[in-house]
Amino acid sequence: MAKALKKKKTKDQRPSWDEYFLGIADLVSKRSTCLRRKVGAVIVKGRRILATGYNGTPTNIKHCIEVGCLRDRLRIPSGQRHELCRGLHAEQNALLQAALYGIPLQDTILYCTNQPCIICAKMLINAGVKELVITDGYPDKMAADFFREAGIKVRKFKKK
Repeated sequence: MAKALKKKKTKDQRPSWDEYFLGIADLVSKRSTCLRRKVGAVIVKGRRILATGYNGTPTNIKHCIEVGCLRDRLRIPSGQRHELCRGLHAEQNALLQAALYGIPLQDTILYCTNQPCIICAKMLINAGVKELVITDGYPDKMAADFFREAGIKVRKFKKK
């Protein structure tokens, strides 16, 4: 039995870098206080994590899990009227965390559980993010168009 425990790990048993960082983004999303969609984001450079974020309200503001979802009450479809939400998106929180601690984001990779919306897309473009790796889409064609026009590579990760 001791021999079985000492079995060496092969390279194939380790997660790829994409799997690793997307797994962390998924874990980060579990902190979300959004009632509609749990999103996690991780900003990476040189295989090192610079910042993380999940969707939720600003500091010292009551969370949607406490007061309910205005977007649900108003029956606002996903991908529309982003201003009618108490929360910040995961990507925004990751960008703000980096800014708060003075971390430059030029030439970084964003790992995210969803494609960013157009508002986040504009912020990510101006922050210098060069690539996105996502696991899920989002109903925002304009964001995808902006990423393409800005020359930002977007990859949808498919598990093996």
